[in-house]
Amino acid sequence: MAKPKTSYVCSFCGQSFSKWSGQCAGCETWNTLEERSAPPPTAAASRLSGYSGTAVPVQAIGAVELDEVPRIATGLAEFDRVLGGGLVPGSVVLVGGDPGVGKSTGLLQVSCDLGRHHKVLYVSGEESPRQIAMRTRRLGLSETGVLLLAETVVENILATAAEVKPQVLVIDSIQTMQIGALASAPGSVSQVRESAALLTRFAKQSNTAVFLVGHVTKTGNLAGPRVLEHMIDVVCYFEGNLDSRYRLLRAVKNRFGAVNELGVFAMTDRGLKEISNPSAIFLSRQDEPTPGSLVTVLWEGSRPLLVELQALVDQSRAEVPRRLAVGLDNNRLAMLLAVLHRHGHLATYDRDVYVNVVGGVRISETAADLALLLAVASSLRNRPLPPELVVFGEVGLAGEIRPVLNGQERLREAGKHGFKRAVISKANAPREPIPGVQITAVANLAEALAVLAEEKQRD
Repeated sequence: MAKPKTSYVCSFCGQSFSKWSGQCAGCETWNTLEERSAPPPTAAASRLSGYSGTAVPVQAIGAVELDEVPRIATGLAEFDRVLGGGLVPGSVVLVGGDPGVGKSTGLLQVSCDLGRHHKVLYVSGEESPRQIAMRTRRLGLSETGVLLLAETVVENILATAAEVKPQVLVIDSIQTMQIGALASAPGSVSQVRESAALLTRFAKQSNTAVFLVGHVTKTGNLAGPRVLEHMIDVVCYFEGNLDSRYRLLRAVKNRFGAVNELGVFAMTDRGLKEISNPSAIFLSRQDEPTPGSLVTVLWEGSRPLLVELQALVDQSRAEVPRRLAVGLDNNRLAMLLAVLHRHGHLATYDRDVYVNVVGGVRISETAADLALLLAVASSLRNRPLPPELVVFGEVGLAGEIRPVLNGQERLREAGKHGFKRAVISKANAPREPIPGVQITAVANLAEALAVLAEEKQRD
């Protein structure tokens, strides 16, 4: 009797390998390969050629009808912004985030708002209908138009959905769903992948919009196989500390809108409350100028966002000084400090450097490089910068200040919030002046650091 073949499947990305190893070659995670029994090869798979299928009609790309798909408003303007203008019928949206960050609360609000004009089926694999109804009344939400179902078997959910015919289907959460034909436990790679595949197929065939709630691992990544993110249309994450009342919803994949779009909410006793002017909440600065504090302008999705950077440089008592960045990449911070030493002649190799982005915002673009270095220099020299100053620009390894995208839109946003001075790259200098904003264009880091000296002379 032939020995059954085994394979090793990564529990994080779902890739299969013939031999075990400590690190997955696909996603580079450690100790995630699990031994599985490989299914016997079928007769069709064993043949190298001779496969016969059924021909399907093809269509020229120019003959495809481009009728605009009507979007469904969710009731939260910030949520619609992240989705690209509203919910698209037949789309599959994955919402992830840490436990308690507001995933279920936000989707329950969206479900109740959509239920006023559309039929919504809310499927919960973690809570009973009584618990959901209690939270609905506590939040003061509308109770009409939302149907509740406590079920974890995907076949039963799809059979119920086919009978009810909802326009919106909410699955809370995908890690609790299971397919009866599979012997693995709920939350495993095969169960999450196949459950999402069936729900996605149902969404495309029935033109039903599907929301999937996804758990995240301790590293902040979505639990389950990475192939899940490729199967669906929109992936967005809730960000924010549990001790803060603000929640950020960021789109990391969107087939119907801008990637990296950001929606800002405030968690209240009535659920999530949208914030139409997020720059105002991140600019709650002190009355008097403080060394190491500076404002920069980010570009999140399709709009500018003003955030405050804080830097603290202190004498180090350890052999290896600390480099700690909250909301920034630590590797980026170390590289910029080396540029500051080489081209700005400001050494921090014997000092601890702490950098924080106020409000829990995470900065992923390089437009904050120049503001970060000026904040570090301000703290190192103990010279506060003027509160009406805004800075943005990318810093290269040669000390040059590179331009960033949408420079004029960033300057206009800063002018709306009362900022009167700006330090930017020469390549971002506008041809026409921005009303109320005095612009200082710099070409390298040395010219930018001269701003500190000028402010000291004015004092």
